[in-house]
Amino acid sequence: MALTLPAHPDPLTDRIHDSGLLQELAHGLGGAFHYLLPGRFDANLAAFRRALTEAGVEGRVYYAKKANKASVFMDRCAAAGGGADVASLGELRDALGQGVRGEDLVVTGPAKAEELLRVAVRQGALIAVDALDELDRLLTLGDERPVRVLLRRYPPDQPRSRFGLDDAQVQEALERCAAAGDRVRMEGFSFHLSGYDVQPRADLAGELVELCLKARTLGLQADRISIGGGFPVDYVAADAWDTFLAEQEPGHYHGRKSFAAADFYPYHSPVAGADALRAILAARPAGSAASLAERLRQAGVMLLLEPGRALLDRAGSSVFRIQGVKDRAGYGILTVDGTSLSLSEQWFNSEYLPEPVLLPQEDRENGPYEACVGGASCLDSDLLTWRRIRFPARPRVGDLLVYPNTAGYQMDSNESPFHELPLPPKVVIDQDGDRPRWRLDR
Repeated sequence: MALTLPAHPDPLTDRIHDSGLLQELAHGLGGAFHYLLPGRFDANLAAFRRALTEAGVEGRVYYAKKANKASVFMDRCAAAGGGADVASLGELRDALGQGVRGEDLVVTGPAKAEELLRVAVRQGALIAVDALDELDRLLTLGDERPVRVLLRRYPPDQPRSRFGLDDAQVQEALERCAAAGDRVRMEGFSFHLSGYDVQPRADLAGELVELCLKARTLGLQADRISIGGGFPVDYVAADAWDTFLAEQEPGHYHGRKSFAAADFYPYHSPVAGADALRAILAARPAGSAASLAERLRQAGVMLLLEPGRALLDRAGSSVFRIQGVKDRAGYGILTVDGTSLSLSEQWFNSEYLPEPVLLPQEDRENGPYEACVGGASCLDSDLLTWRRIRFPARPRVGDLLVYPNTAGYQMDSNESPFHELPLPPKVVIDQDGDRPRWRLDR
């Protein structure tokens, strides 16, 4: 028996699926595509800002552009006066081109390219410094305005991390910033943690607040900290997720493939998105009698955030057209007009678990049908879904499969025109009353 793991119900996407628009788009575009819902991005950004306001914390939200390359989300970010987190010259140029101001950019990533640093300095962007040699390079690039920097802190509880400055390097960086005078504006500290636990983030944020106070004794500005991203998204119901983790085994997958439960993204999270931010702000950092929100207010420290996936929650889905149905003993293999490279969880030797929805071309009642989903390439490993999905009816060529809630990292982090197959285009869907309207993403 197949395990079921449906995404949370979503009335808006149900209306879009029932409208017939996706079938028209699949016909007109000639294959797979992604659709985007910018209104959802707006709502998620507003929710994060509301959480900061409720806690009485001065803060700023930077959209992590790496989570999705679509222009529309950067457009919405600029329209709302939001910032953007970029890590390459291409991302920086795109953000500027979509209307985000240079001073509203934060530049992250390791060992940044010289041209990226030069343009970032000229545009007045905030730069998260990952190493002492990077700080030295920046100090030679100043023009009429000072170089704006955060010092990225090495996460002591994650010894395998290759990012950030340790204690001795932080001290050396502070001394170099102080000696640089007006050439540099050391605005504070940053970190990024793997995983999604609340308390480690609150603990390290509390440590950065104390570092800000220490830096001020050297005459440095040090009035903000960035806690990066890592705000979970809740994709599926708790009971379905618990059952899946408890029962999944090789027999549920094509070829009896084995997945370790620890390698799956936590598709259910009881505290997600802006609520996860609320939990971090309410937590007490180690050794503190006050909550993180209280410590930020007491110290006069601004909180910077760099969410990606959480700003894209329910803001888009991926659509594939079935071009083949093959029967095997006990289940079938569907082949779609795309590849697993358009669902990037495969990048992590895992798979995207919220199951696809079948949109048949016509009503049919031929009983349930179990099938995995393969891509159109010649690679045996090219499966969008290794798990045997229990569809309500036997799929046919021309039917659509819609993978829900894929805007956060899934759509294009690992894309490739392998076999010279076209990359799935992105379609922006706006609601005009009850009628969905579409346009291609620029």
